[in-house]
Amino acid sequence: MTILILGLVVFFGVHSVRIVAPGWRNAQVAAAPGRWKGLYSLVAAVGLGLIIWGWIQYRLMAPQLYDPPAWGRHAAMALVLPAFILLAGSNGPVGRIKATVRHPMLIGVILWSVGHLLANGDQASVLLFGGFLAFAVIDLISALGRKEPAPVATKPAADLIMIVAGTVLYGLFVLFLHRVFFGVSPLG
Repeated sequence: MTILILGLVVFFGVHSVRIVAPGWRNAQVAAAPGRWKGLYSLVAAVGLGLIIWGWIQYRLMAPQLYDPPAWGRHAAMALVLPAFILLAGSNGPVGRIKATVRHPMLIGVILWSVGHLLANGDQASVLLFGGFLAFAVIDLISALGRKEPAPVATKPAADLIMIVAGTVLYGLFVLFLHRVFFGVSPLG
């Protein structure tokens, strides 16, 4: 459990800099954008690696905190599809979906987290998905308070690309990759 918690602290710590110290972050980006991106990416990758390693180790012995509802797996499948679509288009060109949602990655992470909390009740999963849910909600509130201009839809094909890419990735995860990476098939 310690490795999982350490990973969550490292990963969310680096992602929280924009929330808790925006002036310092902006100064670092302005001074050396490449250095900032490199260090940020390295710390985030270390945190993500610790999260994955810690979750894989801890989930085998983690106590069950609650029994997920019988419909939880189906709800997870339904929520994770739009999550993949939003995640697939979060860094791409702005289409109508991205312009409307404004923060597709955060909304996608929220949907992904809620879906997984409905399907898993063990302590390792609650720490992982609950942590991501809490952080995404806090980051979304922070992002909405920044008064950034709303993106304008400029690429009509962006929505189609977002939907197709997200659906293909979702299909690959459901059919193969989830079992390969995490040892569990969402199909049962």
